[in-house]
Formats: sequence, C-alpha cells, structure tokens
Amino acid sequence: MTGVKELAYVVYEVRDLAEWERFAVSLLGMQLGEKTADGLTLRTDDKAHRWILTEGPADDLVRSGYEVTSAAELDALVARLRDAGIETVEGGAELAAARKVERIVLVTDPLGNELELVTGLADAATPFHSDVLLGGFVTGAGGAGHQVLLSKGVPRETYLAFYQGLLGFKLSDIIVEELAPGIVADLAFLHCNPRHHTVAFGDMPHPKRTHHFMIEVTDIRDVGLAYDRCLDAKQPFEMTLGMHPNDHMFSFYVRTPSGFSVEYGWGGLLIDDETWEVRTLDQLHWWGHRAPEVVSELLGAAVVPGGER
Repeated sequence: MTGVKELAYVVYEVRDLAEWERFAVSLLGMQLGEKTADGLTLRTDDKAHRWILTEGPADDLVRSGYEVTSAAELDALVARLRDAGIETVEGGAELAAARKVERIVLVTDPLGNELELVTGLADAATPFHSDVLLGGFVTGAGGAGHQVLLSKGVPRETYLAFYQGLLGFKLSDIIVEELAPGIVADLAFLHCNPRHHTVAFGDMPHPKRTHHFMIEVTDIRDVGLAYDRCLDAKQPFEMTLGMHPNDHMFSFYVRTPSGFSVEYGWGGLLIDDETWEVRTLDQLHWWGHRAPEVVSELLGAAVVPGGER
C-alpha cells in the first residue's frame, strides 16, 4: 500500500513572530528562511522550509504537511480516502506555491487536525547554514522530525484506522504510564520511514493540539550547547535532560514562545520493519526528563561534605 513517506513541514499560528525567530534561530540553531507580511519560515536542512509560522492568536499547530513520493501515489492515497468517505480538497496552485510544493491536497483527521498531503517539497536556493550548530539536523529519509499530538478522547482504534489504515503508517509501540493517581498517559507511536516515530498521539491532560515537536541533531555536543543557550536565555523548560525507552532519544524539552514544547535530541532509534516487534511499555522516560522545579528543589537540598549546602 502506498502512503505517506515523511512529515515534510509543520505550520503554526503564533502570537509573537520576533520572539519565535530569536528562539528558533539563536537558541535552537535553525536558519531563517523567508519573511512575509504575516509570517516567516524556518529551515533545518536544504529544503525550502520545515517550519512555517503565521501570525495569529492560536499559538498552536494549525496544519501538518505530509509528503508522498509521487503524483500517482498521491492520486492513489486520495482515492483511498474518498472510498472511505473522507473529504479531500485540492489545495490549488496559489497554496502549492506558498508551500513550495508541486501539488497539495487538504484533508482533516478524526481528531480535527488539518493535514496537507503534498508532493515535491522544493529545495532552498542556498545550502543550510546555522551560526551556532557544530553539526546539523537529522532529516533526510526521516523527514523534518516527529510530533506528538493530543488525542482529546478520540479512541485509538479511530485514529489508527485513519493513519495506519488509510495513510499507511505503521505502529511502532505503545506506552501507558500512570503519572499520578488517576492520571494516565496513554500514547501510540507511528512511523512511515525508519525514524522511530513521525507522529504520536497521547491521551493525557494538555491544553493544545500539539504537545511537542522533536528536532534531532547529528552531534551530541549540540544537545548540550543548546541546553546551555536555553538556560542562559532563561527560556522555560518542560523537562531536563533524559532518555526515552522506546526511541532511545537523548534529549531535553524546552517551551516555545507559544507554550508547547520542542524536544531537542540526539541518537534516535531507527526501525527495520523486517525485524521490529511492537511492544507496550509502562514508562515514558528511561531516566531524567524531570520537571525543572523538581531538579531545582533537589539540587537546593543537596548537602556537601561537612554539612554545608
């Protein structure tokens, strides 16, 4: 079955474009792409863009751009969606030009997330360059990265029927962990290329559509350097350094100017579908990934030899 090959780009509506530019370029190491009257784009590789920011009040994800390999495969995917009773709309030449793709089709998933199914995301006119990175970002066959979205009470079988049954994603694994008495995080992780997951859906308390977007770097030192830059800039953290048991990502989570988070990681696991076995795990974090206020309290309470703090 043909289907989505990668997450090509994401579109966010944000209140403060200037603060986002500072955050993404100076702290995370992205490259500014283009500025328009009501937005800007961000690059993490040689593609024209991977993030598109438009000015507005939502401070949240508004669309996800998923790329398929060819026009013929997009036709097949659209036919499969329509046969399932799901409405699809051709995006038109103007939107395709704005997104720098050859063709674009709009569809909405069962959770209400708007998707753009595209072909031919263009390369930028110049090679990618970051003023702060030692290495680069991991994209290529894995696409822009991964995102974790909120399922908002929609049953797993409903969104899996769409993403797995129609778009061609495969289930990587499931994590169910009781975070506190009566509060359970229940997440399903899906892949469409060797990256452990391109999208995951979590049934857990969160005010936005998106919990986080993950960007991965090629050099582990860049995780530490970005961590220090965010600390020095007093950028709020969601979680400190740690590692996940399912994708083995060494990472930290920092709050964006819009309130959701960016996971900044290195060393993510790649899946070989010939040997991969789907598992259900009972913990989201192997180690670390602690709330910053917890770490601050523990460090403040530490006693050095001799009884001094």
